[in-house]
Amino acid sequence: MHHYAPRDPVAEFWQGRITLRKLRVMVEGLPPDGALARAASRSPWTATQYQLAELLDRVGRMETDFRNANRSEKAPQQPYPEPVWRPGDPTPKQKAKAERRTARAARQGYQRLVAIATPQYAETR
Repeated sequence: MHHYAPRDPVAEFWQGRITLRKLRVMVEGLPPDGALARAASRSPWTATQYQLAELLDRVGRMETDFRNANRSEKAPQQPYPEPVWRPGDPTPKQKAKAERRTARAARQGYQRLVAIATPQYAETR
């Protein structure tokens, strides 16, 4: 509980210098974006960082909407930008690996269907 440094409220409780009620009040008074709150939510990000990521996503979508609304009629429509990465989202490497796995499974499924539909084709392979 570095929030209360140099004090150690847990040690003070076990030494009998503060009551359980006082320790509870101190724990409840910890900041909502502190280390304890991040550990409890199992996320390294604070609420403010999640809000900033959401804000960046919304500004990007609004900018794209503005550009698409004001583009010439012959210009192609711009796609929305990729959302900002957040903890728990797959990394680009993980996304690519999942896409390769999906493509491999689709290819194997196609080959099974071809083998069932055309047995003579499967025997010549």
